[in-house]
Amino acid sequence: MREEGSCTVRGLWQARSCCGHWQLPSCARLGRARALVPTLALAAIVVVLVSALGCSGEKETEPTVGVQVVAAKKATIEQTVASEAILFPLAQSAIVPKISAPVQAFYVNRGSKVHAGQLLAKLESHDLAAAAQDNQGSYDQAQAAYAIATASTLPEEIQKAQGDTQAAKLALEAEQKLYDSRQDLYKQGALPRKDLDQATVSLSQARTQYEIAQHHVDALMAGGKQEEVKSAKGQLQSAKGKYLGAEAQLSYSEIRSPISGVVTDRPLYPGEMAAAGTPLLTVMDTTSVVARAHIPQEQAALLKVGDKATVVVAGAVSGVADKAPGEDDAIEGKVTVVSPALDPNSTTVEVWVQAKNPKGRLRPGTSVRISMLARSVPNAVVIPSAAVLTAPDGTSYVMVAGSDNKAHQKTVKAGIRQGEQVQILEGLAEGDRVVVSGAYGLPDNTKIRIEAAAAAESDPTDHAPGGAAGGKGTEKDAQ
Repeated sequence: MREEGSCTVRGLWQARSCCGHWQLPSCARLGRARALVPTLALAAIVVVLVSALGCSGEKETEPTVGVQVVAAKKATIEQTVASEAILFPLAQSAIVPKISAPVQAFYVNRGSKVHAGQLLAKLESHDLAAAAQDNQGSYDQAQAAYAIATASTLPEEIQKAQGDTQAAKLALEAEQKLYDSRQDLYKQGALPRKDLDQATVSLSQARTQYEIAQHHVDALMAGGKQEEVKSAKGQLQSAKGKYLGAEAQLSYSEIRSPISGVVTDRPLYPGEMAAAGTPLLTVMDTTSVVARAHIPQEQAALLKVGDKATVVVAGAVSGVADKAPGEDDAIEGKVTVVSPALDPNSTTVEVWVQAKNPKGRLRPGTSVRISMLARSVPNAVVIPSAAVLTAPDGTSYVMVAGSDNKAHQKTVKAGIRQGEQVQILEGLAEGDRVVVSGAYGLPDNTKIRIEAAAAAESDPTDHAPGGAAGGKGTEKDAQ
């Protein structure tokens, strides 16, 4: 059978002639060849399976991941506190008239620059001027009455009364001496009784005259003349007070600026009624502006008065036509107020940042963004923030490119974040290479291939689907 099969196979191959046409073999041989075909097919399948099993048993190639790395460096990093804020003028005065009267004239318009004490407007004041003049006459009259009262004969009367008192006192002393001498003589029996009685009467009369003169002096000193002078003085003070009040009312008709600045509001026109208590003009000092923000208390605890800050108005400064070439949109300022108490409504801390505004580009009421420098750390280990990943347990880690061309996971402690940079407090040293692109989901001890970021971005053939480079990249992805 084996020989017949071989002969049959040889007969099938020999059936092809030199000229390329088939020569049919005998019928017996052809039947045996057809019976042998399934056996040959089964043998071919077995060979293919064995070959496949041999290939799958070979050792798999270790995958290589392309990454981008950056070396940790030492630099100065700054911690800033940023927040949205509203601009307010450095000083503002809504000037309110104290009297109700029609506006006689305005001397300024909106946008006019004014200085402290400048006359801005005048109200109708004819009635007030008349009242002031009337009170001035009453005051002058009271002054004259007081002058007459103080320049009357009162000093002369007091002087005469004091002289009479002095004379009565001398007479009393003389009568007292005469009485004493006569009493001594009477006791000695050298003087009759009637002379002593006469001396006694004379002494009593002298004492009475002295007491009357003394009472007269006292009456003049604290009597009607004094009250008259006091009454005149009171009338003078009353007249003066009314006069000053009328003058004050008259002065209220002149509206003057309490501060230097720019007129930002003037709602009325000349001739309209200005009501007491309603703002007639608004003046703002915009040479400097104050950005007021409400920030969380944990961030406010990092700030203090005097810290440097910047104020940025989105689209307001950069859109100004007369902006100088290269002028930065951020305007420098400083922290002037850190509120010592929390806002009871929002439980935040109000912080003020003052910035100069010499060209008037910053307008009160504008929403701005402020950035305040809380602290600056020199010689800090800094890496891109994209390199710092978060583990499932909440810790931070980075993938470090080792000298063995493998990525090693290292736990780090992050510090200050500034833009796209982050400070590393623990876990890294200057010069360590960290993976900044391709680290997410990268297992520890994975073999890596360092790629240049610029080349990857600039070479368009890396992602071409039909080019040679594109096919190569597809092969790497498959690996």
